[in-house]
Amino acid sequence: MTQQHETLVFVGARQVATCAGPARARRGSEMSDAGVREGVAVAVANGRVVAVGARDAIERQFPDARRVDCTGRVLTPGLVDSHTHAIFGRARYEEQELRASGMGYMEIAQRGGGIHASVRDLRARTEDELFALTYERLRRLASYGTTTVEIKSGYGLTTETELASLRVAARLSRTLALHIVPTWLGAHEIPVEYRDRGEDGATEYVALLLREMLPRVAQEGLARFADVFCEPGVFTIAQSRTILDAARRAGLGVKLHADELEPSGGAELAAALDAISADHLAAISPDGIRALAESGTVATLLPGTMFFLGRVRQAPARAMIEAGCAVALATDFNPGTSPTVNLPLIMTMGVSQLRMSVAEVLIATTVNGAAALGLAGETGQIAPGFCGDLALWDCEDVREIPYWYGERRCAAAWAGGVEITAP
Repeated sequence: MTQQHETLVFVGARQVATCAGPARARRGSEMSDAGVREGVAVAVANGRVVAVGARDAIERQFPDARRVDCTGRVLTPGLVDSHTHAIFGRARYEEQELRASGMGYMEIAQRGGGIHASVRDLRARTEDELFALTYERLRRLASYGTTTVEIKSGYGLTTETELASLRVAARLSRTLALHIVPTWLGAHEIPVEYRDRGEDGATEYVALLLREMLPRVAQEGLARFADVFCEPGVFTIAQSRTILDAARRAGLGVKLHADELEPSGGAELAAALDAISADHLAAISPDGIRALAESGTVATLLPGTMFFLGRVRQAPARAMIEAGCAVALATDFNPGTSPTVNLPLIMTMGVSQLRMSVAEVLIATTVNGAAALGLAGETGQIAPGFCGDLALWDCEDVREIPYWYGERRCAAAWAGGVEITAP
């Protein structure tokens, strides 16, 4: 691993996709320009990009820098995975077979599977166990070119287990070179012990979130954002608004799982709350698209989830982009519905399933992913002043990144100028 104070000059790339431009989410036709350049070098000093330009000029400007020879490959910003549930215990592989037999998502959940299964498992584990499991997952995730990752809690659903998950995220942030953004998702599901009491139980759990869990999360400074799974059968629009309003008053930014399975007004709520992002959106309504297009909220699409669930319908990315929405892509890495750390595979789905261009999926996994985490001024582009977050790809053309689907084409990655070693 290199040291952060070391100055690096990246030379010899066939293409550098800078994604350079405004330090904000890109919309509409802006997403079609990934700033692909040839014959340029990139200098990184003190963890930041300090220069992008002609190789000869950069080498003269930084004569004592260590050269990183890109040997005719492609250099891009490090990818940003803006929606994951990486802290969990065991896998839930048995559910995939149940779905293949015709059992639906909600039926599996009602039988004690789904999120409830992960909750039971996580509650039985120590923080050290969760740290060790997640550490290895994040190393694999980084090996696919991701340098910034959001991690949600949400598999504990008690005050102590939610805090434990967020403490694991904080420990991982101190241990790994990755940029880790923690999100509190105590409102991921209504726990079985409350759900058994119907509406009264749901009301009691929301009261617990507001009275006990949220204040502790905020007091201990363990999360940057709060999120809610707003979906019929989980948290209602009114409950979601109440929780997120309280989270904002407590100093957290707000995000929302919205319109994943049914068009229930989640996108409209996210826009009304000026949430940093609304995520999933496979069932978004035309009104929801208009609301997001007129707002500052990033629409984070998770095509891997619909693919793994065997759903034909994906989020209407083309309609959203053409309406002026800012679209990001993320893995939704989780043990039940999207068990992948491969963000380039999600880029493949963006092209083949969502009908996005290569430039659009690259912007969606860099600039717009960063914007979905409030980091548009920090990462997501190769431009002076931005973090030295870079990914080098074993490709001759940027269009190959989503083309070789499922392959690990990332040759190396750097977060803040520190090389991330692949497992």
